[in-house]
Amino acid sequence: MLRKGYRWHHHLTINAYWLGVSFMWSSLHPIILPVLLLSFAPEEMKNTSYGMLTFVGLLVALVVQPISGALSDRTRHALGRRRPWVLLGTLLDMGCLLALALASNLWMVAIGYVLLQFTSNLAHGPGQGLIPDLVPEGKRGFASGAKNLFEVSGVISAALVMGALMGGADPQPALAMAIIAGILLATMAITLAGAREGPTRVAFPPRGSGLGRIRVLLGVDFRAHRDYARLLASRFCVLLDTYLVRSFGLYYFRDVLQVASPARAVSKFTIAIALSVTLAAYPAGALSERWGRKKLSLVACGLASLGMGLPLLVRNTPGLWILGCIIGFSMSAFASVNWAWATDLVPAAEAGKYLGLSNLATAGSAATASLFGPFIDLINARAPNAGYTAMFIVAALGALMGLIITLGVPETRARTTGSGGG
Repeated sequence: MLRKGYRWHHHLTINAYWLGVSFMWSSLHPIILPVLLLSFAPEEMKNTSYGMLTFVGLLVALVVQPISGALSDRTRHALGRRRPWVLLGTLLDMGCLLALALASNLWMVAIGYVLLQFTSNLAHGPGQGLIPDLVPEGKRGFASGAKNLFEVSGVISAALVMGALMGGADPQPALAMAIIAGILLATMAITLAGAREGPTRVAFPPRGSGLGRIRVLLGVDFRAHRDYARLLASRFCVLLDTYLVRSFGLYYFRDVLQVASPARAVSKFTIAIALSVTLAAYPAGALSERWGRKKLSLVACGLASLGMGLPLLVRNTPGLWILGCIIGFSMSAFASVNWAWATDLVPAAEAGKYLGLSNLATAGSAATASLFGPFIDLINARAPNAGYTAMFIVAALGALMGLIITLGVPETRARTTGSGGG
């Protein structure tokens, strides 16, 4: 399936869609949803409301993404096996964004958000299969770095735009949704045009009962792929700390630091993280081709643990921005290298299914982080703002646990290079 004559600019075209996806979720999760819930949820239940809403949505993502990825592995279409799903999911996203734009109560927000998790992940799972399908082994570190760079660009642009639209006295969610829709459609078009898959002739599961077909389609042999399972576990632990801070950061700025505009403070903090991520994203993926995946991952986990623990000592905005740069650098290196590592470890014929299972770590960690909302409210009720202290402790421990698990994952880069890959 690898395309002959692969060029560096293909790193950009096949990954452009992740800018749109990142912009959408980086707008909704840290800024738009928390601001909307301040209008629709009771003050003392804001963390709980946010946590439960995002938990349900992320459970949907957890189920849909690996299934859509597995289905795309066996899709036969003139556009290829990934692009039809990216197109379908993105077009369905438009209806969900419209529902959120028109939401006038908590139930409308909840329905629009959960449906958006479903439709977005129809595209997300198959889209992740483009790198192993189209990129030669020796170039996947570069391609994964480009993917991370686009995702970070979405974070930065979302922070800039949504901080302005949602941070004032009169938030503008309808305009925010319209901008999200436009960027998502534009980036989808670039990826569909650039990721030129050939027509697929992939066999469907063998004949048998409906249950048998499902088992073949979705069956995962983690015994045969133990290293990939360990990689997912480390990814879960490290991403947990990120999602904890991302999910409840706006309320932390509001309650602990008592800033005048929490949405704008979050956007500035996000930009500080994202700028350092931008500087590290592509070099990290490239360096992992030379130095190996494991060393960079271990350094990234250590820095992430340090960055998440220091907010317990720093309680001023400038200091937090400096910590944001440390966190951003570490998370960028981890994300780029971890994804390249994953493409090394998954079976090529079922890349969509196995990379879709990465959502067990991604959406799973986000969902677990969301469940922390009720605990923050409960602890805050007993001791003012102590819930946020507990949040940072858990975040630091999560990154440290990710480091310990990573120690057990064998290096792949040297083995691939030694076998003539790339």
